[in-house]
Amino acid sequence: MLYYLSQYLLEQTAGTSWADTLGPLRLLHYISVRSAGAAVTALLLSLWLGPKVILWLKKLKFGQNYVDKAEDSGGLTARVLSKKGTPTMGGVLIVLVLDITALLWTHLNELVVLTLLSLIVLTGLGFYDDYMKITRQNNRGTASWVKLGIQIFLAAFIAVYLWKSSLYSVLGNTKFNLVSDVMVPFYKYPVVIGAVAVGILITVFSIVGSSNAVNLTDGLDGLAIGCTLMVSSVFLVFTYVASNVKLAVYLNVPYVTGAGELTVLCAALIGASLGFLWFNCHPAQVFMGDTGSLALGGALGIIAVLIHQPFVLVIAGGVFVAEAVSVILQTGWFKLTRRLYGEPRRLFLMAPLHHHFEKKGWYESQVVTRFYILSFLCAVAALSTLKLR
Repeated sequence: MLYYLSQYLLEQTAGTSWADTLGPLRLLHYISVRSAGAAVTALLLSLWLGPKVILWLKKLKFGQNYVDKAEDSGGLTARVLSKKGTPTMGGVLIVLVLDITALLWTHLNELVVLTLLSLIVLTGLGFYDDYMKITRQNNRGTASWVKLGIQIFLAAFIAVYLWKSSLYSVLGNTKFNLVSDVMVPFYKYPVVIGAVAVGILITVFSIVGSSNAVNLTDGLDGLAIGCTLMVSSVFLVFTYVASNVKLAVYLNVPYVTGAGELTVLCAALIGASLGFLWFNCHPAQVFMGDTGSLALGGALGIIAVLIHQPFVLVIAGGVFVAEAVSVILQTGWFKLTRRLYGEPRRLFLMAPLHHHFEKKGWYESQVVTRFYILSFLCAVAALSTLKLR
């Protein structure tokens, strides 16, 4: 909105006495200026709206008035404060702020619209899941097959759309399809070309896997949103590089027309994450719930796909990957040992992984801080792929 307004004012005042006065509006042409504006706007909006949203959730009685899975299973001796009674669905705040900021600061294009529409769909899915948990006052929300089905359908739609669309990346003088030409870190060019089925599977896995991985990570105060903040910072850099022809050529990174607007979106996500972390840090005043975690994870997956870097997300989101893998391994080991020995056995004291360390006696703040450190290292490793090609 601000971009279009500045364009309109500059065009209308061209050649008049107002031209010099309104000259600074030309700064809104720069991605860096609009990204900074988006980050600050999202942060201030979050801090302003946060108390109001929390109060609203309390009035609606959208609180977690049931014991969560971790506490229900027992053994978390290091947990001093119970999560019971804390408002959930705080993801509404993040998504609302993100949408408002994006509409204010981005130059809407196909990439931004696709990301925002997907964000709304996943927010709706997460909201419904949280609502089911609240009304039933237990951990049983929407059936897993329903959630997974909607996520897969959305991701498959995005994959097919990108495969058939005019969007592409450029390396050298060659155009590559964002889906069927598969890019991996540390290589300059696609490792597979024209692999439609493989590309669609990778796209679906990136979006669905990221959405659920962030959801599984959201179990401790500030953990998921803090890690999201770091991954968003990585993609702030990647989207900016992907939008700049000279940088993309120099670093042998796929150039994607319009990716700069995703930089503004990533900046908005960073600001919104910082603002939400203000209220979500220990002891949390509000939880993001599936409303936020499914949407944020899906958004990160979509952004990675749109700049032709889906596997970079695996590196940058290493904590998310570890959390998801711990659940898969725990579930698989349970089923296997039940068949082999007649009774299930555990690989971890509890899954997802953060609860394993709680069971070992780590305080919640210790787990979160140490996972932040690991997330930072994963972010650095992901950024190193820009140069090591």
